[in-house]
Amino acid sequence: MKYDIDQLNLIPQIPRWQLSEYPQDVMLAKRRQDKWIYHSTEQVVDKINRISAGLLGLGVKQDDKIAIISGNCPEWNFIDYGVQQIGAVTVPLYAKMSTDEIQYILNDAEVKIVFTDNEAVIEKISRLKISSNTTLPVYLLEDYHKHSYIKLLKEYTVEVENEIASRMQRVQENDTATIVYTSGTTGQPKGVMLSHKNILSNVKACLSLMPVTTEHNALSFLPLNHVFERMLNYLYMAAGISIYYAEKVDTIARDIKDIKPHIFTTVPRLLEKVYEKIVDKGKEQKGIKRIIFFWALRLAQRYDFTGKSWWYNQQLSWANKFVFNQWRDALGCNIVAIISGGAALNEKVNRVFNASGISVMEGYGLTETSPVIAVNRFEQDQRKIGTVGPPLDNVEVKIAEDGEILCKGPSVMKGYYKQEEKTAEVLKEGWFYTEDIGELNDGFLKITDRKKSIFKTSGGKYVAPQSIEKVLKESHLVGQMMVVGEGRKMVTALIVPDFDNLKNWCEKNNIKFDSKEKAIKSDEVIARFNEMIDRKNQKLNHTEQIKDFRLLAEEWSENRGELTPTLKVKRAVVEKNYKDLIDSMYAEVSRNHKKESTKREAEQS
Repeated sequence: MKYDIDQLNLIPQIPRWQLSEYPQDVMLAKRRQDKWIYHSTEQVVDKINRISAGLLGLGVKQDDKIAIISGNCPEWNFIDYGVQQIGAVTVPLYAKMSTDEIQYILNDAEVKIVFTDNEAVIEKISRLKISSNTTLPVYLLEDYHKHSYIKLLKEYTVEVENEIASRMQRVQENDTATIVYTSGTTGQPKGVMLSHKNILSNVKACLSLMPVTTEHNALSFLPLNHVFERMLNYLYMAAGISIYYAEKVDTIARDIKDIKPHIFTTVPRLLEKVYEKIVDKGKEQKGIKRIIFFWALRLAQRYDFTGKSWWYNQQLSWANKFVFNQWRDALGCNIVAIISGGAALNEKVNRVFNASGISVMEGYGLTETSPVIAVNRFEQDQRKIGTVGPPLDNVEVKIAEDGEILCKGPSVMKGYYKQEEKTAEVLKEGWFYTEDIGELNDGFLKITDRKKSIFKTSGGKYVAPQSIEKVLKESHLVGQMMVVGEGRKMVTALIVPDFDNLKNWCEKNNIKFDSKEKAIKSDEVIARFNEMIDRKNQKLNHTEQIKDFRLLAEEWSENRGELTPTLKVKRAVVEKNYKDLIDSMYAEVSRNHKKESTKREAEQS
C-alpha cells in the first residue's frame, strides 16, 4: 500500500491523521488478566485530548518535561501524544533503572510530572531528592487508584479544544519532542534530544520500504521507552496498523498465536531462543520424521537471497511443504516481516528463518539517529545476510579512516541535553560519529565492533571482542559471554551458560545436574565447553583465540548494573564485579604456561 504522509510534520498529528484517513476499530489493544481491551482511533484521540486538557489545567507549559515510567500499554501513548500536542516534552524511563539513575534523570531533565504503571515507583520517587525541593506529582496508569491518572482527565470543551489547537500551532518541527536518556555502557546517562522532524523523517523513510496495509496488525513487546520500538509504533499508527501490546514477556508466544500478527520487532536473542526450541523439537522426532526435519534444517542453513540453483529451490519447496509450514504456524501464519535490531543476529538463524518463508529484516541504528540508519529491504537484491542492509534513502553514511561509521541526515539528534561538549564530540560538520566500527561494501553496511570495546593486548595486538563473541554465541550452550584481555598477554572469556540447553545436554549424557553452581564445576561440563571453544577457535586468528575461560552460575542483570535496559553488556561493570575471578584465571594461565615452558626446556636439555 502506498502511503502519503509527507504532510505530517509533528508527531501528535499522527492519531488525528489516522482518524481522518483510515479510522480503526482497534487502534491499540492490551491484554489484561486474559482479556483483550480494545481502543478505537476515535477513543484514543478523545483520551489524548482529555490528557492534554488535564495537563493544561495543571499549568504545564511549552517545553516542560513529563516523565513516563511504564511498560507498553495504550495509556503510554495517551500520555505521550497528550504531552506533545501542547508543546511539552516526553521523558521515558525504565522502571528497572536504579534509584540513583532515576533521581539523576528526573533532576537533570527538571521533570514536572511523572506517569507510571508501577505502584512501587510512586514509593520510590517519594524517597528521592528532587532538586526543586517540591513534591513531584506522580499519576498511576490505572483506572481505580487514589493516584489514578483518570482524575487528571478533563472534559474536552470548545475552550479546551481551542487552547490545545493554539498550543499545537506554536509547536515547530524542529522543537524537541522527547528526551531519551541512553543508559550507555559507561558513565552517567546522556539525554538525547530528538525533534519531531528527527523522528518523523525516520518514520517516513522506513514506512516507504514496508509492504504493510491498514488490514495488518502488529504485536509490540520491546520497551516503548526505547526509540526503536517507539518509532515503529508511530509508523504503525501512521499506516493504520492495529497495535496489540503483549501482556508480558512470558506471554509473547501465547499472544502471537492469539492475534496472528503480520509484523513485530524483536532483539536477536529472542529469535535465537525460538530457533533453539525448533531444533529441540526436531531432536524429539523419531525415524523418517527426524531425518526429514534435519535435512530441511541443513538446507535452510545454506540459504541465501540470490544465486540459488534450480535444484536448491526445488528442495526448498519440498522443505516448505513438509517442515517449514509448521514453523510459520507457530508464529500465527500471517507474518510479513520480523524486524530485528539492537545487536547482531546470528547468521545461521537469519538464514533458517528466511528460508522458511519468515522474513527477518536486520537493521541498525542508535538512539541519536531516531534510530534507524540502515536496514535490509524486502526486495531480494536489497538484502544481504551478515549485513544490516543499505542506508535509508534520506541518510548518508561514510566510513572514517579508522573504520568508524559516520552518518548524516534529518534523523540525527539535536544534541545531548545540557551537554554541549559531549554533543561537539559526536557531531562534527553535520556528521554524527556513531562510535561503531564497520564496512560499507556494494552499498551494504556491516557492523564489526564497538569502537570503545576494541582493546590492545600487552603484546600490542588490537582485539575486537564483539566479533569473537559472535562466533562463540553460535553455540547453543552459550547464554551470555564477554571477552577479556585488555593489557593482558592473551584473550580469555567469562561465560554464562544457557542453562536450559546445558541441563538438556546433561540429561541426555547421564550427567547429574543438581544446580547451576554445581554444573559449572562439573568436569564433564567444563570439558564440553573446552571442546566447543577449541572448535570455535579454528574460526579465529591466533590473537583472537580464547586461551581460557570461566563459567558463571549467575546471569548478568540490570539490577547489578551489568546490563543496559536494552540488554547490552556494560563491560567495565562486569570486569569490576568479577575482577578477582579474572585475576585468578590469568594467574592460573600464567602458572600453566610456565610449567609447559619448563617441561619443554627439560625435554630439550
